[in-house]
Amino acid sequence: MLYPIGIQNFESIRQGGYVYVDKTDLIHQLATTGKYYFLSRPRRFGKSLLVSTMEAYFQGKKELFKGLAIEKLEKDWTEYPVLHLDLSGVTYTDENVLNEKMESTLRQWEKLYGLANDFKTDSVRFYNIIDAAYEKTGKPVIILIDEYDKPLLDSAGNQALREAFRSRLQGFYSVMKSQDGKIRFGFLTGVTKFGKLSIFSGLNNLEDISLSRTYADLCGISEADLHHYFTQSVQELAQANELTQEECFAQLKDYYDGYHFAPDTPDIYNPFSLFRCLKSREFGDYWYETGTPTFVIKALQRGQYDLADLSLTPVPASCLNGVNADDSDPVPVLYQSGYLTIKAYDKQTKEYTLGYPNQEVERGFMQGLANIFVPSARYNGPFAVRKFVEDFKKGDAESLMRRFEAFFADADYEIVGDAELYFQNTMYVMCKLMGQYTQVERHTSNGRMDIVVQTDKYIYIMELKMDATADEALKQIEDKGYAKPFAADPRKLFRIGVGFSSETRRIKEWRVI
Repeated sequence: MLYPIGIQNFESIRQGGYVYVDKTDLIHQLATTGKYYFLSRPRRFGKSLLVSTMEAYFQGKKELFKGLAIEKLEKDWTEYPVLHLDLSGVTYTDENVLNEKMESTLRQWEKLYGLANDFKTDSVRFYNIIDAAYEKTGKPVIILIDEYDKPLLDSAGNQALREAFRSRLQGFYSVMKSQDGKIRFGFLTGVTKFGKLSIFSGLNNLEDISLSRTYADLCGISEADLHHYFTQSVQELAQANELTQEECFAQLKDYYDGYHFAPDTPDIYNPFSLFRCLKSREFGDYWYETGTPTFVIKALQRGQYDLADLSLTPVPASCLNGVNADDSDPVPVLYQSGYLTIKAYDKQTKEYTLGYPNQEVERGFMQGLANIFVPSARYNGPFAVRKFVEDFKKGDAESLMRRFEAFFADADYEIVGDAELYFQNTMYVMCKLMGQYTQVERHTSNGRMDIVVQTDKYIYIMELKMDATADEALKQIEDKGYAKPFAADPRKLFRIGVGFSSETRRIKEWRVI
């Protein structure tokens, strides 16, 4: 089987004999029930292929759709003029990059419809191109814009540059409203939907289908898709990894499934990771290999946010629908970029509970967080996570605490910021990383933490308190009865009290009993 890894052109996939997961019934539904749409999906989720498929459909290329659902649904196969703007593929580090991208695209359209380049502004040229396309073909225009937000994401942290991009793109996109009578269909995709940037203020008739149940699997691969198209591939993967087919399906689900783009909808697999796994016949962290987008890292670095709250605190729907201009809240950025997904929905409060979609994303994200919050925990360094784990497994609580003490003493003061929040976030990331090797539970309450680590021979209960003594931390372990659930457990139990100083940003004292 040929997997279309990195191939985003529908015609190339169909003519090249690559597998194509048929979503054309949903495309037909979009085309016949509405006019302007916006879809937000994470990177590597097939947005560009979706737009390319729409382009071929509206160009009337019936032969490419033979055997697909839309072949029976569409009767007319009308050829429309299509204006397709793709803003992906480059990094928008300054205004010149966007200048070149827009100039190249507009000039190509003007040449196609016999227009002279008499104006300088994008919006006027776009307006005239729509006029010319409509007059020359006698058909209303199709407008497809892929990765509309790429310049805005690339300029995260540079307010002046982002404002320049926002103003320019807003004027360009608003032409669609003023030319409504000459437009048949408009579709925009992106990773995020910017709330306070008012990028769509001139296009208020845009229907956002990002959280629509009907179109939840418009991009991505559902469980039904996996069994329909890839059963033989899964069997080959199972044989290569000495698994039963049932075990292989379960492992694929743990690794790459788990995305929800609307409440109470089936899980969706990341197609990029799934295809890479099926082709190589190896389970790996393929999506994260492509790198964490810069705008995600910047949002986490700027935000004064308790990382534990990312998957514990319910959020309103408005949090998922828009990203603030200053990226001060990382939750919508993390949701829309695919690091968090919908886990539950409370119909009474209309709030969502979010979480990591699968093992691949959680592992990769934790490694990315480690680079920010615990950069000294590199693999071969004295503070490598595996060395903490070795101490836990050996039952050497004294060595463990000396290592923690040295670790915080070595921390980079430039990255710690607010001491208490940094301490909390650092311990959260360390626990998550250690959780790959030992059973770690972390509970938070009013800024205090208790950590329970379990190995085959030992149990550790750690209480960490800010600006308090180790004895006060131990007293809380006793007062709260943290050790009671393990009273009948034959494993050796350590109680560890830790006092952390907000002034020195280090562990002030610790005690093990």
